[in-house]
Amino acid sequence: MRAARFFRVRIASAAGLVALLAGCATAPVPRLARINGESLVFVGEEPSPLAFPPAVGLPLTLRATYAAGGLIYEEGRDFAVDRAAGTVRRLPGSRLPDFRSNVLHGLAEFDHTRHPGFGNRAFLAYADYVPAASPRWPVQASQVHLLPRSRARLAAGGPFRIVAFGDSITAGADVSGQDLVYWRRWTDALRAKYPRAVITAVDGATGGDTTTRGLERLQVKVLEASPDLVLVAFGMNDHNRRGVPPEGFERQLAEIIARIRAATPAEVVLVSAFPPNPRWVHGSGRMAAYAKATARAATATGCAYADVFSNWQAFSARKRPEDLLANNINHPSDFGHWIYFRVLEEMGL
Repeated sequence: MRAARFFRVRIASAAGLVALLAGCATAPVPRLARINGESLVFVGEEPSPLAFPPAVGLPLTLRATYAAGGLIYEEGRDFAVDRAAGTVRRLPGSRLPDFRSNVLHGLAEFDHTRHPGFGNRAFLAYADYVPAASPRWPVQASQVHLLPRSRARLAAGGPFRIVAFGDSITAGADVSGQDLVYWRRWTDALRAKYPRAVITAVDGATGGDTTTRGLERLQVKVLEASPDLVLVAFGMNDHNRRGVPPEGFERQLAEIIARIRAATPAEVVLVSAFPPNPRWVHGSGRMAAYAKATARAATATGCAYADVFSNWQAFSARKRPEDLLANNINHPSDFGHWIYFRVLEEMGL
């Protein structure tokens, strides 16, 4: 089945969503003074929306790769910027990739198993710009009071081990470099903040896992690593149509936490997931329920909570789902991992 237009540009106010989230914060929300590497795709000459309108009189740079060193596109030759509308448009003859050549273009819904080559990395461009209004984002309450042991050990300069436990997102599927995976970025930020501490990070993630499989792997992936802090990041696969219902998901998160606490002194951070591409037929469309279940599990067990779901929604309110996805389904782009990282960083540890 094909739709008249593949993309539906969401015109919802990002500022409104950020303001709504800010009302729930207990500490001042940081202002986003500059955005580096915001990912977006271009469909012919249709305007591609940025997360926030860019400032007038300041340059917007558009590049072919997230990391430095790649092709830099030229404004006026490859693209045009409408600062009032907050959009970037691909020009005729542009060197920018055109999403119309992607195998998923024009499909109202899709099963990725029937479309080899469905990925998105070759179609992404990355924008650097200064937002006009310096929006307040991310909105993430401090979690330091729930991580006293971690903070004390880091401040004391002792050894500190983090285990990142989750699914393919945490495993870094489709990132252009493993150093860009969100928890590795966060580990690097902690090393810079606590230079005397000897911080190690362990990849305990397995692609395709739900909390059910996570419980099966917990002993080997987490407990045997003797962690000081565990990031528990499930939900993307649980939420699929043949996944784990929200109530079972919440119950299994609590069981994971209980087993970690019974076997180690580690503190736990629960990380919510973001909604996958709504056109993907295997998604249940209920990610909000799983995010709420994650938050409830954190509250009930006294764990820290990283609210990726709400902050992803606020940041992407004007954007197309494909803009932030490396595989067009449920793997964040390099920039999507930056969103995760900034939420973790704002916890205050």
